[in-house]
Amino acid sequence: MRRGLLLDRDGVVNVDRGYVGTIEQFEFTPGLFPFLRAATDHGYRLAILTNQSGVARGLYREDDFHALTAWMLDQLQKQGLSINLMLGCCEHPEGSVLPYARESFWRKPSPGMVLEAVQRLHLDPVNSAFLGDQPRDMEAARLGGIGHQLLLNASAELGEGVIRVHNFDEALKSLIRPVGIPLDN
Repeated sequence: MRRGLLLDRDGVVNVDRGYVGTIEQFEFTPGLFPFLRAATDHGYRLAILTNQSGVARGLYREDDFHALTAWMLDQLQKQGLSINLMLGCCEHPEGSVLPYARESFWRKPSPGMVLEAVQRLHLDPVNSAFLGDQPRDMEAARLGGIGHQLLLNASAELGEGVIRVHNFDEALKSLIRPVGIPLDN
């Protein structure tokens, strides 16, 4: 079994501008590329797991989400980075567009996407990590059995076992430090 690094999209992979559905709105988060290179150099398989309720809300179409995803993955590939799995959930119970206006086990904080990533990438969840920017990301990671839960640059209260990191350098230190050795402050 392998180690995986599961990433939220908006707020981690890209700057969160609220319902990013087009290439024009998309901006990679500064420092992401070297962080992902270092994570893969340390044996992590990469997966992006993203809630995209903008589809259910009628702000953009699922085709727009897929086009943006293809462009994003291509840009990452041009940087020498390979994403092993990309999963998105377009459903939201308060959506206005059928058939997306519904509950979904894949929608974080439910663990559906996490469990799917673990299964499809043959990951050891205890030795894998989830880097997100919202408490719902951490809850999905916890429910999915992910051993390392890293909350990026968020002011939300930390749940049990969640580590707050302020940038990608701190996140990388958390990923590669030997077990039992505390981080420098």
